[in-house]
Amino acid sequence: MTIAPTTRTARLAELGDFLRRRRDALTPREAGLPDGGRRRAPGLRRDEVAALAHLSVTYYERLEQGRGPHPSAATLSALCGALRLTGDRREHLFRLAGQAAPPCPDPDGTPDPGLLSLLHANPLTPGYLSDDLGTVLAQNTLNVALFGTFTGLPGWAGNLVWRWFTSPAWRELLEPGQDHAETARAYVTDLRAVAAQRGHDEAAVAIVTDLRAASAEFARMWDEHDVSALHCSAKRVNGLHLDCVVVTSPHSRQRLLLLHPVPGTGTEQRLAALATS
Repeated sequence: MTIAPTTRTARLAELGDFLRRRRDALTPREAGLPDGGRRRAPGLRRDEVAALAHLSVTYYERLEQGRGPHPSAATLSALCGALRLTGDRREHLFRLAGQAAPPCPDPDGTPDPGLLSLLHANPLTPGYLSDDLGTVLAQNTLNVALFGTFTGLPGWAGNLVWRWFTSPAWRELLEPGQDHAETARAYVTDLRAVAAQRGHDEAAVAIVTDLRAASAEFARMWDEHDVSALHCSAKRVNGLHLDCVVVTSPHSRQRLLLLHPVPGTGTEQRLAALATS
């Protein structure tokens, strides 16, 4: 869609104003730069922001003046790093440039506080919190009882996709064999979408490479190049009739999956008994 000239001009002007104000608010120490003695203003200079973002000074000056072209996603990400923009400020910068911000990485594996709160608020509903690659970051007691422990395991051992494709015994315990192909394909097509969203970063490439080497089934499905966002449907798990809901945080790549008992199947009573056993 072509942006009308007046709208484009207004966006560029607001983008430039936002960059300038965030530059003025960031001290050299916060940006990881030496103080460099006395300054006329406490914030960063334009040339410092340009250097941190690996941009030419002229190009960055034009952005602040509202005269430059709409920056690319890569340029916006570089500016976010240079100006230490995270969360809402990062989202705002991308919106001013007419783009959707790519999901933020979770490099330290810390569970998303909002999703973790929801997980703990549903103790009678089996649930887990994972990153977008499928590594489990937190489980509640019922989830551990049904699926085993995933958190704190080394390497890919705590990753759901890895466990599915490398442990036939584990998948046999979970659901009927006729459902395995559908579940396997859901894992692969979601991972394909996530890898692209991540820009095929080191972590995404690593798990795909290792899975291809470990599982011919995964390699075959991966080579089909199908893609689909994560979704789930009603399933029978360990004889329990469960429906599922996936909640994704707008501030991280993490997902919360909660398994709700299907009414009229006796599953609710069995889960309650399991929780008190």
